[in-house]
Amino acid sequence: MDVQTLTYIFVGVTFSIYIGIAIWSRAGTTDDFYVAGGGVPPLANGMATAADWMSAASFISMAGIISFVGRDGAVYLMGWTGGYVLLALLLAPYLRKFGKYTVPDFVGDRYYSDFARLVAVICVLFVSFTYVAGQMRGVGIVFSRFLEVEITTGVLIGMGIVFFYAVLGGMKGITYTQVAQFCVLIFAFLVPAIFISMLMTGNPVPQLGFGSTLTDGSNMYLLDKLDQLSTDLGFGAYTEGKKSTIDMFFITAALMVGTAGLPHVIVRFFTVPKVRDARISAGYALVFIAILYTTAPALASFARVNLINTVNNAEYKTTPPWFKNWEETNLIAWVDKNQDGKIQYSSGKAFSGKPEFINARGNEGERKISNSLTPNSNELYIDRDIMVLANPEIANLPDWVIALVAAGGLAAALSTAAGLLLVISTSISHDLLKKIVFKSINDKQELFFARLSAAVAILIAGYFGIHPPGFVAQVVAFAFGLAASSFFPVILMGIFSKRMNKEGAIAGMITGLIFTASYIIYFKFINPSSNSAENWWLGISPEGIGTLGMLLNFLIAWLVMRVTAPPPDEIKDMVDDIRVPQGAGAAYHHLDNHHH
Repeated sequence: MDVQTLTYIFVGVTFSIYIGIAIWSRAGTTDDFYVAGGGVPPLANGMATAADWMSAASFISMAGIISFVGRDGAVYLMGWTGGYVLLALLLAPYLRKFGKYTVPDFVGDRYYSDFARLVAVICVLFVSFTYVAGQMRGVGIVFSRFLEVEITTGVLIGMGIVFFYAVLGGMKGITYTQVAQFCVLIFAFLVPAIFISMLMTGNPVPQLGFGSTLTDGSNMYLLDKLDQLSTDLGFGAYTEGKKSTIDMFFITAALMVGTAGLPHVIVRFFTVPKVRDARISAGYALVFIAILYTTAPALASFARVNLINTVNNAEYKTTPPWFKNWEETNLIAWVDKNQDGKIQYSSGKAFSGKPEFINARGNEGERKISNSLTPNSNELYIDRDIMVLANPEIANLPDWVIALVAAGGLAAALSTAAGLLLVISTSISHDLLKKIVFKSINDKQELFFARLSAAVAILIAGYFGIHPPGFVAQVVAFAFGLAASSFFPVILMGIFSKRMNKEGAIAGMITGLIFTASYIIYFKFINPSSNSAENWWLGISPEGIGTLGMLLNFLIAWLVMRVTAPPPDEIKDMVDDIRVPQGAGAAYHHLDNHHH
């Protein structure tokens, strides 16, 4: 069977499983729809959390980024994994004890203000929509390459599937679907990594293969070989970072704190029966995530070595079939600048503009784009996002592995997209309509609005996937920066400070949000030509500015809190109650009464 048939079978089988699960676990009440009735066992919740968290960015893009930027790519590993530790220790158990459905719910009740709730809803919608655009794009890329349909068609199919199990099953359907998706995506990530590690280093454990010598007879270590290949092509050593220490620190912190403030991840902790289960499931999730995250740098390095070895200086006529296949998707493009029929790969852009706009085919599959060439020796354009997906083909692995990776990429993108869409629909139906606009609607009407808003959200997300803003990669950094500068301080102070009042929280949220958003918008969209270290404030890049936004948020909130009235007593009691461990209640209240 050829790759395409196998892919149809793998994708078809996994999709039927997801739909079957959705039908089996339909949501009957708003409680089911929002938090799966609060009855998900910790192990299943750990898997679902991992699937929710490991998006197309983790599965498809992260190893791609690392394979192109080398050591600087480590910020993603440290930031995203570290964020989970923060979440598990500082936030998850307390939010579970508070027992609300959503982050705006917590913000609105803790800061006794509908305005605070509204600001939180706006933040949730912004963060979730920017994030979901990238997922839909990932779905489109996988479909266009492996099922050979247009990216648009791919996105529409993805929308249909997500619509089906998110709108029908709600959180209950999504949770058990995500358990299945986690199994698919982790298997799909590990199988090729183990295969390639065996082929290149003779070691079946990719994490160890990463530090081993190559089996090509050169007796060189993998990373030494990569450094040599990279410097020969003018890229600079793979294991040396180019970013300043302060920027590395700020980006890592923004990703960590952004992770801990991401609404679709926090919601997962509301679905377990007890507070203790929230901690346990966070522990499981960390283990499941670490499996993929420790494999990614190894996979990135293998892919990079394979790519350079198979493509650089190769005759175009004799390039392997994978190269021509990926050319069809416009994610890889070659132009013969010196007319020698060979592919020269080195640092620098191959041509100005994007390949999809210059897809006029010349003879021999080369592109006629002589008017937009850039004056360097590089003739190859490669989209980073193809590294994980093309890796099995580049390494000549069996067809079934290629099909498996396609199914894994879809599982990663769809599981996160579903979680995000649910958060969007909950924020609109529960926080905006039920709590602010129509306070009198009943359970049934609320469920109807939740399904309706999920449907509308899917349409908007699909539109972004078909017409992606040209900056999907930066958009995710944007989402993290905004989550870091808006949510994290408010949630943290809400749990650990009895004195923090609504005025402080609202002022902090708005300040952090406006500062971070305007900095990112200026460098990314208004004046992208000035986006370089010498123009940044204190040398902090737009990806890391969320950390500064968060510090500003804390500062302003504290200053405003000092000059405004303290929160009412029942709010202080509520904060006490969130923090006191269960079971300590009786003794605690006895002491408390004794003091009064």
